[in-house]
Amino acid sequence: MQYPNALVAGSKIAVCAFSSGVDEAFHPRLSLALAHFKQLGFELVLDPNLKHNHQHVSASKEIRAQQLMQYLLDDSIDAIMPPWGGELAMELLPLLDFAQLQSAKPKWLIGFSDVSTLQVTLSTRLNWASMHTANLMQLVPNQSDSTTSAFYNAITLKKGDSFTQTASSHFEADYADVINSPDAAYNLTQKTCWKTLNWPSEGVSGRLIGGCLDTLIFTLDSPYCDLQDFCQHYEKEGVILYIENAELSPTAWLRALLMLKYKGHFERINALFVGRHAASAANKQIDFAMALTQAELNIPIIYDMDIGHQPPNLTLINGALCEVSPELNLKQTLI
Repeated sequence: MQYPNALVAGSKIAVCAFSSGVDEAFHPRLSLALAHFKQLGFELVLDPNLKHNHQHVSASKEIRAQQLMQYLLDDSIDAIMPPWGGELAMELLPLLDFAQLQSAKPKWLIGFSDVSTLQVTLSTRLNWASMHTANLMQLVPNQSDSTTSAFYNAITLKKGDSFTQTASSHFEADYADVINSPDAAYNLTQKTCWKTLNWPSEGVSGRLIGGCLDTLIFTLDSPYCDLQDFCQHYEKEGVILYIENAELSPTAWLRALLMLKYKGHFERINALFVGRHAASAANKQIDFAMALTQAELNIPIIYDMDIGHQPPNLTLINGALCEVSPELNLKQTLI
């Protein structure tokens, strides 16, 4: 696994809206986040289309792909941070020149949601580590909970380093109003409780890979999300797959799990991490936990984790070796 350089004061970060741009109502929040990263000492390069958003995207797929390629090939840039996710990052995948990228310096791709569409591609196809964590628009000065703050330590790590995370104390079920209160932190009102199925007394370990199942389900088994090849490449350590759900209903979630099962992917992994579900299960005949049980997955599972659209988010590094203790402490090592 190729790990990008640690980020230090003076590192250059490209803020690239390769999926959704930022609507005008959110510009004050964006300004706060950008000012925060400048205050931390980073040099920012801003996508010309960052503040544009029309029909879920910042620009045409051709323009977005060209801008992203420019940043990926620019070896003065150390990391790429979209403002947030979106809907249509997958449009860019066939427009990226992976032959050129093979010789580029690895760069951190940081965020979650639709960002993970490209993170998984870079990690499975180019063997670049990537960082699934809070999005730029969530990283404002007032957001100081310990789970989110772990991001600032993770970006300073170099190959060979390790860090450990545990469950948050509380999570956000109802989003804070960042339009009327641009500096608002998460509304952390709900108690966090990670749960397990088939959990072994000795814990588990494996290389991390994963992201938002809403989008990855459409790229899985394509050249842009070859999970089978990734598992074969890291057969010695094994793989831990993590997934989160933004909008899938309980039955759509169950169908997605069954698809993964029928294609043999659960037979190839050591464990499954599942984030909290942002989608509603109201007025449904089954809930998400029931669907997970109904899928009859005979692998170790932790669910309702700090992953996804009900923050805070763990910082999970695609490609890192993750060792999970019996007490559910997560130690990631950049090897």
